[in-house]
Amino acid sequence: TSFALFSAFGDEGPKVRKPSPLAEMKAIKNDAELEGMRAAHRRDGAALAASLARIEAWVRSGRRVTEVDVDAEVTTTRALQPGYLDNSFDTIAGYGPNGAIIHYRAEAETAATLGTSSLFLLDSGAQYVDGTTDVTRTMHYGEPTEHERECFTRVLKGHIALATAVIPEGTPGFVVDAFARRPLWEVGLDYRHGTGHGVGAALAVHEGPHRISRQFDNRVPLKAGMIVSNEPGFYADGEFGIRIENLLVVVEKGTPHKFGGLKYLGFEPLTLVPIQRSLVRADMLSSEEAAYLDAYHARVRQEVLPLVDQAQEEGREASRAWLLGATEP
Repeated sequence: TSFALFSAFGDEGPKVRKPSPLAEMKAIKNDAELEGMRAAHRRDGAALAASLARIEAWVRSGRRVTEVDVDAEVTTTRALQPGYLDNSFDTIAGYGPNGAIIHYRAEAETAATLGTSSLFLLDSGAQYVDGTTDVTRTMHYGEPTEHERECFTRVLKGHIALATAVIPEGTPGFVVDAFARRPLWEVGLDYRHGTGHGVGAALAVHEGPHRISRQFDNRVPLKAGMIVSNEPGFYADGEFGIRIENLLVVVEKGTPHKFGGLKYLGFEPLTLVPIQRSLVRADMLSSEEAAYLDAYHARVRQEVLPLVDQAQEEGREASRAWLLGATEP
């Protein structure tokens, strides 16, 4: 029932409030929507490869680059992609202490200048005619401290744990939230936001009814075809912020057994953007985690490099070189 019709009854008589079944139906994407999302993420990955290559080169050369400049750069470059409509939300570009502000918004008068002494968090996305993107990457353009590298690696381990999880059908998001937090919890760290939200196909970047959060009031089960973000983080107030975010699509897994007659589900990444390897402590990764990261980067290279090579804008060779370097095993 629409809210207008619901309100027309006034305050008299009983009313039943329940979630609309249409929301869950909309959350399960059909094949055409999923293909559109995959295509949009390939183009988005090519745009970000160009932007991240330029931003890194500018900062390392000593050029003055502010958080607002980064916002303009990623928006302008995305706008060159076929089917681009608009940003899917306001870009979060936070350097140093600003990265620890979860919903930070840079303003021209107060924007920080990027440097080589701290972490830089970039959370951005776009609306295309065929899909919606939302991706966060954290970079360091100098020499990160061991504490920064440990925190980043723990966030990455949680990100991988969720991305590789296998769950029985009927499992709600709150059950898997701890997968992403465990590496942080092991040393007494955590983050103050949910781990994942639903995402529409060329619709709202925050879409229900499903989500991944430690709050167990949402019991909507994850189902094949749903799209959800995977975005664990860590924020040291007044120092730095870390977040690694990919969008995932829920898929059926071909498990050798189906206990209880149930199907089992897993996740497939949609986002195709490299994760900065210089921030990763390889000694903290298991062989399985290292293999996952290498396989992810191989897929990024395979799917995004052809689009980078087709780009017409200036700097294509620099983008290509950056992408090849960023996706090395």
